[in-house]
Amino acid sequence: MKLKHIKEIFHKQLESVYVKEEVNSFFFMLTESYFDFSRIQLALQPDFEINKQLELQILKALEALKNHEPIQYIIGQTEFFGLPFKVNESVLIPRLETEELVDWIVSKFRIQNSEFRILDIGTGCGCIAVSLAKNLPSAKVFALDVSKEALNVAKENAELNNVEVTFFEANILNWKQEFGIWNLEFEDLEFDIIVSNPPYVRTSEKRQMQPNVLKYEPHLALFVEAEDSLLFYRKITQLANQALSPNGILYFEINEYLGKDMLKLMRDKGFAEVEIKTDIFGKNRMIKGQKIKD
Repeated sequence: MKLKHIKEIFHKQLESVYVKEEVNSFFFMLTESYFDFSRIQLALQPDFEINKQLELQILKALEALKNHEPIQYIIGQTEFFGLPFKVNESVLIPRLETEELVDWIVSKFRIQNSEFRILDIGTGCGCIAVSLAKNLPSAKVFALDVSKEALNVAKENAELNNVEVTFFEANILNWKQEFGIWNLEFEDLEFDIIVSNPPYVRTSEKRQMQPNVLKYEPHLALFVEAEDSLLFYRKITQLANQALSPNGILYFEINEYLGKDMLKLMRDKGFAEVEIKTDIFGKNRMIKGQKIKD
């Protein structure tokens, strides 16, 4: 079948679900991923034909899109902070606001020449840890996650981007029990930066979520009970008080509706120079605070 005819099928079957520009984007992401055929090539070769096997492959992707499966999961990859990342349903698809969090850290520490240590808590696909390791050559980066499947993806992404990150499996909610094990494993090291994008979508906010997110992305990494919406932040802040070096900095991505609560939490836990940063849409999405030197 000619590729231009498959493109017509995509638009006919998907434009009731997605806007026209999205359908175009999906189609060319698939052609580039599956058989390295770009938008420009189709314009130059309008009668280009693909074999039956490739036709079945791209039509299978069409069915997945009709069922709201994210395109990133279909092709198994995405881009974050200018770098390639493998993704599957064990990990969240990296978001633009998380790129802004990484940029906030990189902008401050890119001129750092001496070695410093970073810990990424809840690393998922490793997008934060790997991007920081790639852009901050003086940093020694560590990352943890409770999910063994997510860590497998993160390790692949570190290798894909040719960076060294030390990964370990741990449950941040049990950090008091496990912290001694971490110290034993890493010889009582302290971290100059701790960063986390923990679960922060309250279960009461599920109705606001898109079906592709609810159906396919891991709920373990997304949701927290509304009755204790700061659970992960509280636990991580307690850990940071123990694990940060003097004057070390704690960075979070946050729920846009909980900025005031996060300011209070971090100040109550003794952090200084607490600052909220808005994303490009003007939403409260990031916060940082500095540990007061003992």
